[in-house]
Amino acid sequence: MKKTILLLSLFLVWNTTSTEAQRGNGQGGRPGGPPKVTIKGKVVDSDSKTPLEFATITFFSQKDESIKGGGVTDLDGNFSIETTPGTYAKIEFIAYLAKELKEIPFAKGVPAIDLGTIELSPDAAILDEIEVTAEKSQMQISLDKKVFNVGKDLSSKGGSAEDILDNVPSVAVDIEGNVTLRGSGGVRILIDGKPSGLVGADNANGLRSIPANMIDKVEVITNPSARYEAEGMAGIINIVLKKNQKKGVNGSFDITVGVPETYGAAINLNYRKDKLNFFINYGLQYRTGPGGGFTYQENYRGDTTFISDQQRSINRGGLNNSIRFGADYFFSQKSTLTTGMTYRIGKDDNNSELKYFDYINNISQLEQFTLRTDDETEDESNLEYFITHTQKFKRKGHELVTDVRYSDKSEVESSDFIEKYFDSDLNPNGTADLLQRSRNDEGNGNLQFQVDYTQPFAKNGKYELGYRSSFRNITNDYLVEEFDDIAWAPLEGFNNNFIYNENIHSVYGIYGNKIKRFSYQAGLRFEATDLNTELKQTNEVNDTIYSGFFPSVFLSYEADGENSFQVSYSKRLRRPRFWDLNPFFTFSDARNTFSGNPAVGPENTDSYELSYIKYWDKASLTSSVYFRHSTDVIARVLEDKGDGTTDRKPQNLNTRDDYGFEFTYNVQPYKWWRINGNFNFFRSITDGSNVNQSFNADTYSWQSRITSKTTILKNIDLQLRGNYRAPRETIQGTRKGIFTIDVGASKDIFNKNGTITLSVRDIFNSRKRVFETFGDNFYREGEFQWRARAATLTINYRLNQKKKRGGGRRGGGDFEGGGEF
Repeated sequence: MKKTILLLSLFLVWNTTSTEAQRGNGQGGRPGGPPKVTIKGKVVDSDSKTPLEFATITFFSQKDESIKGGGVTDLDGNFSIETTPGTYAKIEFIAYLAKELKEIPFAKGVPAIDLGTIELSPDAAILDEIEVTAEKSQMQISLDKKVFNVGKDLSSKGGSAEDILDNVPSVAVDIEGNVTLRGSGGVRILIDGKPSGLVGADNANGLRSIPANMIDKVEVITNPSARYEAEGMAGIINIVLKKNQKKGVNGSFDITVGVPETYGAAINLNYRKDKLNFFINYGLQYRTGPGGGFTYQENYRGDTTFISDQQRSINRGGLNNSIRFGADYFFSQKSTLTTGMTYRIGKDDNNSELKYFDYINNISQLEQFTLRTDDETEDESNLEYFITHTQKFKRKGHELVTDVRYSDKSEVESSDFIEKYFDSDLNPNGTADLLQRSRNDEGNGNLQFQVDYTQPFAKNGKYELGYRSSFRNITNDYLVEEFDDIAWAPLEGFNNNFIYNENIHSVYGIYGNKIKRFSYQAGLRFEATDLNTELKQTNEVNDTIYSGFFPSVFLSYEADGENSFQVSYSKRLRRPRFWDLNPFFTFSDARNTFSGNPAVGPENTDSYELSYIKYWDKASLTSSVYFRHSTDVIARVLEDKGDGTTDRKPQNLNTRDDYGFEFTYNVQPYKWWRINGNFNFFRSITDGSNVNQSFNADTYSWQSRITSKTTILKNIDLQLRGNYRAPRETIQGTRKGIFTIDVGASKDIFNKNGTITLSVRDIFNSRKRVFETFGDNFYREGEFQWRARAATLTINYRLNQKKKRGGGRRGGGDFEGGGEF
C-alpha cells in the first residue's frame, strides 16, 4: 500500500507538470472574435536594472477604460500577454511608481509586439513609509486565526519552540511541557501546515528540541475547518519554519549564550537564481535546566496515617543539532516542486535526586529516610523528508497541491538508579543499597500522503477537495532490571515490548461563497482510523476500528464601521496517543509511576464559536464566545495502590462542557509604543462519575497575557510581558495560579544589519506548578519547577536582508483582517 501511494504521488507530480507545459504551448482567443495580439516585454528596476518578478501588467481599452487583459512578470521580469488592438498598458509594482504605455504600435497582420525593457522607478515616499511606520507587528489577528510573528518576540530569543508557544496568545505551556489552548488540552501541533516527526507523539520533548530562531511565525486556529485533520479537540497550532525566496544569497546568523548554562548558534540561508531556490537552516543548542520541587503525601490505612515528604532536584541538559535543507524548483510561474529534509540528533544527560522522608501519624515521628538517584542519558535522532508539488492554474486561487513526507525517529533512554536507606537519625540502617537500571528503546516511522485541490468560481466562490492517508508504526521495548547481589534480573511487571500501528484515511470537501456582505463556508470531512496495539510479553492484542464524519460551518458578516462578525461550528476528535495506550510509561520515581491504558478510547468534541472583530486606525479587537461539548473525555487519574505507591493513568470520563469568553487586542497609541494582550475566562464542567462518583468538577478560571513594547532613543526596543493563569479545580483537586514576567531589550548594530538582544524569562522565578490532590484514602500537595529563571544574550546578523517590514491594512501594517474569503 505504501509503495502504491508513493508511485501515485510521483505520477501526480509528473502529470500536473506535463499538463502545465502543454497548456503553456496553447493559443488563446475565441473563434470569430477580435484578433489577438501577443505583447511581450521585460520590467526592471530603473537603478539596478534588476528584473522585477510578479510586476502587474494590465491592458485597458482606449475607448471606455475597460480591462482587456493582464498578467504578471515571471522570475526574470519577462511577460507575454495576449490582448486586442486599441488598448494601452499599465505596469505596476509595489513601492514603485506606476507607468502607462498609451501608444502601443498595433498594425494589421502583426501577431506580436515586443515593448522591450520597461524601467520602473522606486517611489521614495512609499519606501520611507514602509521603513519607518510599516513594521510588521508581533501579533496579527483575523477572524479565522491569530498569527504570532516570532521575530518580534524579544523574550523568546535564544529559547526553544516551547518558549515561543508559552508566549502566544490563547496558548499556555505547563511546567511539564504540555500545551493547552484556551485552558484545554488535546491540541494538534503542525509544522509548516503538516503533521511532523519534529513534534512527535510527545509534544513536549519535540518542542524543546526546536530552536526558536528557526521559527518564523505561529498560527493559532481555534475552530478549524474541514480542510484540517479532525485531530485536535481544542484546536490547531501551526509552527511555520523560516524560508525565503528573495533572489541571490540572503540569510541570517544567530549566536546565543545564557544562564543557566546555555549556548546556541543558528544559520538560515537562502540562494535564489533563475528557477531554483535553495534554503538551509541549522541550529546548534546546548542547554542546562535546573529545577525541582516537593510532594507531601498522606495515606490513610485504618487508624494509621503514613506520611511521605518527597523532595526532588533535577538538572536536565544536553546538546541538540537540527539541520533542515531543501529546494524549490519553478518549472514555470504556476508549477513549483519543493523538496526538503530535516535531520535532528540530540544527546541529553539528565540527573535527578529524590529524597523520601517517611513519617508515622505526624511529621515529628520520622521512621526512615531514603535517597534515590537517577542518572539518565537520552540519545535521539529524527529524520524527515518530503516532496511537494504545487500546480497553479490561470485563475487566481485555482491550484492543486500534492504532498508526500516520511519521518523516522529513534530514541534510546537509559537510566541507572541507586537507592540508599537511613534510619530516623539519618544514619545508614544496614540495608544494602538497591541497584536498578532501565532501558527504553523506541522507534517511530510515519508515512503521509496528501492531495488538496482548490477551484474558485464566480466572483467570490470556491470549493475545495482533498484526500489524506497516514501510516504510523511505533515500537517500544522497555526493560527494567534489578541487581540481586549476583546478576541483573528483570523486574517483574515492568518489562514489555509494545507495538503500535495506526492507519488513518480521510477525504474532505468544502464549498463557500460571498453574497454582498455575507460570506459562508460549509465543509465535511470523513476519517477512518485503524488502530492495532500489541503487548508482546502477554500477547495482549487490541484492534480498534472507528470512523466518523466531521462537519464544519462558517458564516461571516461585514458590517459598517469596520465591524465583522463570524459564527462557526466544527466537530473535532482527540485520538488516544501512543503514551496513552502503552501500559508502561516511567520508572524514575518507583513510588509514583505514570502508565498508559490500552482500553482508553477517542474523545469527541462539538465546538461552537461566535467571533467579532473591530478595527480602528491604531487598534483592533477580536472577541469570541465559545462552547465545547466533549464526550469520552480523556483524563489522567491518580490511583493510590494502598502500599505507599501511586499510579497515574488515562481514563475515559463521561463528558466535559467548556464555556468561555476571550478577547485579543492590539493598540498602538504612539509610533514608539505597541500594546497587545489576550484575556480568556472560562467555565469547565466535568462529569467523571462513570469512573468514580467523586470525579466531578465545576471550575471557573481565567488566564491573561499582556505585552508592552516601546522604542527609546530611536533604536532600542524594550519589551515587558506579564502572564497569569488563575487557579482551577480538577476532578481530584486543584491547581494553583501562576504569575510570571518576562523582559527583553534589543538594539540594532552592524549598521542596522544586526541586532543584539538581552532577555530574561521568568524574572521572579515563579513559573511553578502548585497543586493539591484528594482521594478516598490519600491527600497530596506539592509544587514543581521544570526549569528555573533563564537569561540569554543573542546576537543576530542579517546577510542581504533588512529587518522584517511589510505593508498591512490598518494602523501602520499591524493587523490582518478579513474572513474566509
